[in-house]
Amino acid sequence: MKKYSALTKYINLLENDNVSEWIVDKENDGSSERPMHLPFVSYSIAVDKLTDDIYKFAKESDEIVPSKYADILNANGIKCGYDSMMKADASGLDAQCILALLIASLRAERFCDGALLGFIESGAVTRWLKRLQKLDEA
Repeated sequence: MKKYSALTKYINLLENDNVSEWIVDKENDGSSERPMHLPFVSYSIAVDKLTDDIYKFAKESDEIVPSKYADILNANGIKCGYDSMMKADASGLDAQCILALLIASLRAERFCDGALLGFIESGAVTRWLKRLQKLDEA
């Protein structure tokens, strides 16, 4: 079994699945009797499982300490921000940095609803997973 298959198995699902849906409260009017709920992203089961598997892999792996993802990205010249992470050329990155990118994309979702969706829809998450797949084949 390949080392990163627990994560790379999601490549096809991300490319062919409806990964999310924005949930917007259209029933309430914002009054004190009917307060509106903030919009949020409801992710597919595949994305939820991928999220769980990324954290599980990182926790069980000796390649990365999940809390050090920002240090790893900085050491590779990548800032913990959407633009810098999106522009990162995954083709030359090692597995540790790819795992840090994946963790950073999950952490971004905690601070900004839809951040993970942006990384998925742009193809960045698939690009990072394909890099892990390529490292598995080497």
